[in-house]
Amino acid sequence: MNKQTTDIVAYLSWPGLLIAFFIGDRYGSRFHLNQSLVIWIASTLVGFAARWLPLFGWLVGLIGGLFCALCWFIGIINAVQGVEKEVPLLGQIRIL
Repeated sequence: MNKQTTDIVAYLSWPGLLIAFFIGDRYGSRFHLNQSLVIWIASTLVGFAARWLPLFGWLVGLIGGLFCALCWFIGIINAVQGVEKEVPLLGQIRIL
């Protein structure tokens, strides 16, 4: 896969992220692979927090879920446009 295809596939789902990481242009797409991984981890953590927090879990889930969806949308738009621009708050976290 070329860089732009790898960038886009990385945002589609967990399996898409794994496919992009193992089959795609890993070195050229390192920025978007990292962004996607951070967004997926954050959304998973928000889901756990929403489920286990008493009283305010629904609020954490709503606000956190909307924020993660916004970050995902910004990330996939940047991948389609070929821009390496960080998503808000989560973009500064480096894992890869």
